[in-house]
Amino acid sequence: MLEYNSIFITGASSGIGAALALSYAKPSVALWLCGRDLVRLSSVAEACRAQGAAVETKQIDVAVQADMERWIEACDAQAALDLVIANAGVSLGPTARSIEDREKFNDLLSVNIVGVLNTVYPALDVMSKRRHGQIALVSSLSGYLGMPTAPAYSASKNFVKSWGTAIAPHAKAQGVSVSVICPGFVKSGITDKNKFPMPLLITAEKAAKIITRGLRKRELIITFPFPLRLIVWLISIMPAWLANKLMEGLPKKN
Repeated sequence: MLEYNSIFITGASSGIGAALALSYAKPSVALWLCGRDLVRLSSVAEACRAQGAAVETKQIDVAVQADMERWIEACDAQAALDLVIANAGVSLGPTARSIEDREKFNDLLSVNIVGVLNTVYPALDVMSKRRHGQIALVSSLSGYLGMPTAPAYSASKNFVKSWGTAIAPHAKAQGVSVSVICPGFVKSGITDKNKFPMPLLITAEKAAKIITRGLRKRELIITFPFPLRLIVWLISIMPAWLANKLMEGLPKKN
């Protein structure tokens, strides 16, 4: 079984990121947690310390490349990183009806795509030098589809899934394992804003259990829950016109 002694998580102030931090928190483990909400991040850190972990936090914008590079390198210098989880992500509305909306879309793409790149590249750099480490990228089941009700979100998550699986063989050749996590609906600050039915909604704690099990097995793609995964797969193999017709009736993502 894999043992992680030094773990770096982005978007750790709530949802899956916070649940993963708590699931890994124990004596002898060093956690490096970052997020944009310092109050919530501090609360997660205290809970992890109560479980015996050593924790350092940083309020940081993952879209700023230089800041991410400096902090990941600094963390690795203190305790060689075993696991890096690129989890930070945001969700916005489905259509751009104004300049303001388009600017929000730019923010979404900066966090969901650029933020992942700014986490993975420096992590891969430090890990490949010692030929050891594991990197996880958090995508979504929506990354399997071009959803008319959430074009920017599904496009960004599709990028994370496709890019993550594409770099996995190259990373493996350098001694680094890569996993891509594709969850369905997980209770978080993002889903709390949704005003539509979310089938098979699960808690962040349950999601963390599934994810940690998949990471221990070094699974390339970790998808859940299974029934929703099956539905998404069936839609993905349909003719595009039929898939879009089915999805057009879905509630718009907020």
